[in-house]
Amino acid sequence: MRVYREALGGRPWTGYALETVEDIGTAWRWLKEHQPRSLAIDTETQGLRTFSGDGLRCVQFGTADTAFLVPTERGPAFRQFAADVLRKVPEVVAHNWAFDLLVLDEHLGVKVEELAPKCRDTKILAHLCDSRQDYEGGVGISLKPLSAWYIDPAAPDTQAGLTAVFRSLGFTKATGWRGIPYENETYQRYGLLDVILVARLRPILEQELERHSIPATLVDYEHRLMAICVRMERRGMLLDVPYTEGLVHRLADDAERYAEVAARYGVDNVNSDRQVVAALEGMGESWEEKTDGGAPSVAKEVLLPMADLNAKWERLNVRRPNPLADSVLRSKRAGKWRKSYALAMLENRDGFDRIHPRINTLGAKTARASVSDPPLQQLPSKGWEIRRTIVAEPGNVYFSVDQSSVELVVLAALSGDPSMCDAVRSGRNLHDYTATLMFGEGFTPYQRGLAKIGGLGVSYQGGPRTLSKMTGLPESEMRDTMNRYLRSYPTLRPWFKGLQRQALANGCEIRTPSGRRLILDRDKLYKAVAYICQSTARDTMGQALLDLEANGLTQYLNLWVHDEVLGTAPAPEAADVAQAVAETVQMELYGVPIGTDADVYGRSWANGYKLPAEWEVS
Repeated sequence: MRVYREALGGRPWTGYALETVEDIGTAWRWLKEHQPRSLAIDTETQGLRTFSGDGLRCVQFGTADTAFLVPTERGPAFRQFAADVLRKVPEVVAHNWAFDLLVLDEHLGVKVEELAPKCRDTKILAHLCDSRQDYEGGVGISLKPLSAWYIDPAAPDTQAGLTAVFRSLGFTKATGWRGIPYENETYQRYGLLDVILVARLRPILEQELERHSIPATLVDYEHRLMAICVRMERRGMLLDVPYTEGLVHRLADDAERYAEVAARYGVDNVNSDRQVVAALEGMGESWEEKTDGGAPSVAKEVLLPMADLNAKWERLNVRRPNPLADSVLRSKRAGKWRKSYALAMLENRDGFDRIHPRINTLGAKTARASVSDPPLQQLPSKGWEIRRTIVAEPGNVYFSVDQSSVELVVLAALSGDPSMCDAVRSGRNLHDYTATLMFGEGFTPYQRGLAKIGGLGVSYQGGPRTLSKMTGLPESEMRDTMNRYLRSYPTLRPWFKGLQRQALANGCEIRTPSGRRLILDRDKLYKAVAYICQSTARDTMGQALLDLEANGLTQYLNLWVHDEVLGTAPAPEAADVAQAVAETVQMELYGVPIGTDADVYGRSWANGYKLPAEWEVS
């Protein structure tokens, strides 16, 4: 057994790296002597692909002063020891526990159901204390910045040291985790230190939670929600491999075809901002948006209006589309989809051709969830091509349940605007009702779209200029739209101002109905409305997931994307399951009902997105 004796913040700690089976007895004797009620836990893996080839190398456990490194890769005795410790300890603490839960479930056989009820995640605690990253003025929610702030600013950056070791051994940062020898001193110190840091960080964060009066119910809520989403990630989604392999080639062809169009306008490389800017300016285009470096921006948000497209890639019909902007956008999108979706899903699928998208329940400052590997929440709202890669098992079909206009309903409930609340309670379509208030009973489809844009602008506090950039519509029309919207709901403007005054009086801090603490930039207090609406909407769906769990319905769910849950069920039962999910998701917020829409799709997720008949799942 190798022993390390170090100090952190002036407080000593000892680490033991087990090497032989005999060392297990020493670790057991320590456990029996100290009988810790709680143990900090961490894992070291060969990489981040838990289900597709990256195995478990080590399990670490310990307290604030003592840590053990167990090389589970060295055989069944070490594996059994680690599993026994995890099962017997009354409580476990980890950072980003969602990852470790799945690793331990998949590679050690200790199931999520065994560990999740007795865990505390310091990443969740940190997010509830202050959800800002360190570069945003907060402490951060990653282990290293948290440790530097709360424990020891001079704590060694062992991860940076490991990267240097990887290079010295001929590995990259990606391959080093698999290839570095267990005996490497830097590797062992890294694994041991993280356990010490987590164990010391936990009580400090709990004091911070108490200091900020964060409700214990919110802490418990986030941990229960994390466990539900971990089980969804474990379940995964079946991939249609032949379709996806074909999609790789079709997307490559699309990227090349649109790149050839761009080349006709002098752009040999669609990823060269300099070439794209020069060519667009030569075609008479002008714009004010700049990059951080001061150069003209050719971001997607800039090129879409030039191509007469909105953020959903729908035709705006407000100008003649610029063919270069259109071809650059489409070539880059095809390339991105090929790499980030089609290829990534093929490479990361497990042995049963399932992908396991990661659901980060605290993906944003507002706590809005995100999805990665692949980023399925970024798919266009009406696109079927990528969604067609995902299919249900034979005999099953996909269904979807989403909350209806949830952020506008939340806006109504929180602001208490009588007209908006009455419209929701009476079951009226909020966009239709708003269009009537803004333009009269004979409103046109275009005017209904403006009413919808007005709601978007209010919910996210986007001014006329921002809305103009998002939609490609004239700034003057966006200003008129916003004015009409606020005249239609006169309670909103005073509520906005009151929320900003409240934030300023509380040190730029607002609280959501759940007790979540959200901190604003002093010069961007107008974001208070967007933050509180988005965060509250997220919490309503989070509560819905807890209710679905209580009713035994999360067993059908595969994915959570913003205000929607996606699931599979046997075809004869799917309609009943979807209806049960929809009824459970329905709830009231301050007496204002949050409605739901349920749809049964078919064998593919894409069946809900106008999948052409020729691409139906056979």
